Amino acid sequence: MVSLKDISAACGVSIATVSKALNNHNDISAETKAHIKEVAAELGYYPNSAAKALKTNRTYNIGMLFVDEAQNGLTHDFFAYILDSFKRKAESMGYDITFINGNKTRSNRMSYLAHARYRGFDGVCIACVNFYDPEVLELVRSDIPVVTIDHMFNNRTAILSDNVGGMRDLLSYVYGKGHRRISFIHGLDSSVTQGRVSSFFKTADELGLEIPDEYIREAPYRNTDETARQTEELLDLPQPPTCILYPDDFSAFGGINAIKERGLSIPEDISVAGYDGIRIARHIEPQLTTIRQDAERMGMEAARELILQIERPRTTLTRQIIVKGSVYEGKTVGEI
Repeated sequence: MVSLKDISAACGVSIATVSKALNNHNDISAETKAHIKEVAAELGYYPNSAAKALKTNRTYNIGMLFVDEAQNGLTHDFFAYILDSFKRKAESMGYDITFINGNKTRSNRMSYLAHARYRGFDGVCIACVNFYDPEVLELVRSDIPVVTIDHMFNNRTAILSDNVGGMRDLLSYVYGKGHRRISFIHGLDSSVTQGRVSSFFKTADELGLEIPDEYIREAPYRNTDETARQTEELLDLPQPPTCILYPDDFSAFGGINAIKERGLSIPEDISVAGYDGIRIARHIEPQLTTIRQDAERMGMEAARELILQIERPRTTLTRQIIVKGSVYEGKTVGEI
């Protein structure tokens, strides 16, 4: 294994100079740093992570708590894009990512906090979990730096998709197409759902829309079977909606299938819209009208904010960063 002593001998400088150069100290000239780093790379030098951890009191390892109760795992399109962006940003800043074990069926499993301490994580990003789970709350209340995605705690930095603005923009777009009988199948109760539902009713009120109770339905996110069932019930109403808004793009596929099985055309007979902006929704025919959330920016912001907490704890403020989305018009909302 190549050591600092080997690099020192090859460059003709002291071991202290090599150490300072590799750690980007300001009292070493740029030319000297570049030369030492070049020689180190040629010799195949890699810093010892254990020694680095002892010196800096950091492991350069971040925990990712991602527990998808629907068992979709990393096939959950929206969060997969967030996690990929988070990983790329964290790695560019010198950190590795490790998933925290979320399988609660194991008899010898550790709690989330115990796992984080056992692994020595410098910080943890929490996404797609039951944020009211006692183990999640225990982790959030600990002294470990934490960033949450799409959920807000008073004392933790959160990266939030603009669910209020997104729903307002989507409903306004559908209204602008002439629709007045608009149904909303929302997801199960969560902070995301609460924001979207409140925004839906507030926007409807501002637009002067009357929304019958039977137009408001509920289905789990990404559950195509339930959205298909709810769609069939909406189509059976004496006065069915002219447009149905779905919890997310993936669940919208269930509704679309139910509509097609009735021999109806989209958007000629009925219009539909999703939420998220997943890639596959842009490759179906007709292309799905939806809110395209900026998953890449959400992941990058989460990684940047967490690493700031780790590296500059005294000067990094707890805050909420709201990431706006945009209407992707697609072709599934027709004009009336």
